[in-house]
Amino acid sequence: MNLFSEIRALVIAQIEAMVAEGALPSGLDLSNVAVEPPRDPAHGDMATNAAMVLAKPAGQQPRPLAEALAARLAADGRIAEAGVAGPGFLNLRLKPGVWQGLVGAVLAAGTDYGRSTLGAGKRVNVEFVSANPTGPMHVAHARGAVVGDALAALLAFAGWDVTREYYINDGGAQVDVLARSAYERYREAHGLEPEIREGLYPGDYLIPVGEALKAKYGPSLLDKGEEVWLAEVRDFATDLMMAVIREDLAALGVRMDVYSSEKALYGTGKIEAAINALRDKGLIYEGVLEPPKGKTPDDWEPREQTLFRSTAFGDDVDRPVKKSDGSWTYFAPDIAYHYDKVTRGFDELINIFGADHSGYVKRLKAVVSALSENRVTLDIKLIQLVKLLKGGEIVKMSKRAGTFVTLRDLIDEVGADVVRFVMLTRKNDMALDFDFDKVLEQSKDNPVFYVQYANARINSVLRKAREAGIAMDDATLAAADMGLLSHPAEIAMIQKIAEWPRLVEIAAKGNEAHRVAFYLYELASELHGLWNRGNDEPSLRFIQDEKATTQAKIALARAVGVVIASGLAILGVTPVEEMR
Repeated sequence: MNLFSEIRALVIAQIEAMVAEGALPSGLDLSNVAVEPPRDPAHGDMATNAAMVLAKPAGQQPRPLAEALAARLAADGRIAEAGVAGPGFLNLRLKPGVWQGLVGAVLAAGTDYGRSTLGAGKRVNVEFVSANPTGPMHVAHARGAVVGDALAALLAFAGWDVTREYYINDGGAQVDVLARSAYERYREAHGLEPEIREGLYPGDYLIPVGEALKAKYGPSLLDKGEEVWLAEVRDFATDLMMAVIREDLAALGVRMDVYSSEKALYGTGKIEAAINALRDKGLIYEGVLEPPKGKTPDDWEPREQTLFRSTAFGDDVDRPVKKSDGSWTYFAPDIAYHYDKVTRGFDELINIFGADHSGYVKRLKAVVSALSENRVTLDIKLIQLVKLLKGGEIVKMSKRAGTFVTLRDLIDEVGADVVRFVMLTRKNDMALDFDFDKVLEQSKDNPVFYVQYANARINSVLRKAREAGIAMDDATLAAADMGLLSHPAEIAMIQKIAEWPRLVEIAAKGNEAHRVAFYLYELASELHGLWNRGNDEPSLRFIQDEKATTQAKIALARAVGVVIASGLAILGVTPVEEMR
């Protein structure tokens, strides 16, 4: 049940009736007609821009059009008042029974309340984390993992067919560095002094890899040249690191549907097939690029390269796919990987990247547009850095990891639920401070606690009612007399619940899962406010002397709990039933 969609449908129906009667011309574009909460609640319950967006194409003045539309809307049984403000804004107030009826509808729907068909079953691939398999996941990976996983859950809730995917970057020079680093730990496992020279990975996390290499190969690789052991050690170490990464993701509550390998693109003809697909479209050519900005003729050597004509799709410059020596550029396997996703039949692609990948945005969007002939969209979300604080000081790096704080360190310290929620308290393109003191304190300033405390309060009142012998199952509560919820504070609480389906669709359209966390905080604030008002106004307390009144008020609290549970499920956070 989406009240905003219902009232928008009413507005559209009345506009279409005016067209049929000749009061408005036919052929009007109604797609921009919106019904939303007014900026100032004093103006009404809902507002529509219908007259403002239709007046010009209809050849009319907006205010008279709004007045004519208001008269029609006021005749509907759900509308208590329809008024025009300013040049033609149309404000609506709904009858209390409309709001009161929503409580029972929420309880009947359960956590499916707010679920949408907006996605219409379109197939979307959400690629996220995709960390180099050279060590355990660190804090920056954690944020990308949470954003990607929550976004995937949001899109599924809003009607998309979602695939979560991890792209293993195992085809570059970094996995050779991993192999050399692991080999030194293999030597260490045999009692030799490891030579962790500059450029190798120094973390202690490779000690178990060295021991595992010893267990498998014994001393057979000692004192052998790289040509003997590099390939085998690389594959062995990569597999072990991916096992660690999978464990880290599982600890965070993330499950991938697909793991794709960069290495699998080489030597299989997949890169060549992707480049040829572009060549067949006339988008691959041999040419010489202009010097990069800031370069002088003395330090720039023009050379002919194989180029992708990405400027035809909005990029700043054409991009090399093959070097002058005939080897592939780093961009070539990226083209092949996205070609693979396009050929798998996805309608939409979403990539969650670290902020250091901002330079890839235009070229990847260009190549997806080219390969799909503009059928497939690509949205790239850039994840800004996370700064860890404790006692006002930046948290020191992990000794075991060598150069970073691991995700597992974070989970062990505060728990996966806290990590997930906090990572969504800022938009992805904003830097985030993860303050250990703040995320563990019990105050309004801690959004994790504030939302969980609201859910715990709801459960506490349900327990008290059951102890008093009052039936509290959802079916019984849904049948309560909701007309008893007449106080403005209770109606305001219901109005906040009514925003949930609309919020889901707005967040899904923008691929913005953080909006769910923001909304849950607002919903919790409304619940706490209503609860605290009961201290001064006994009539607002959830448990009353009269059974029917108690059931109606607890039905409202339970409806809030349903929405909190639904929202936390999207965020991947387990609701807390009791604060300890």
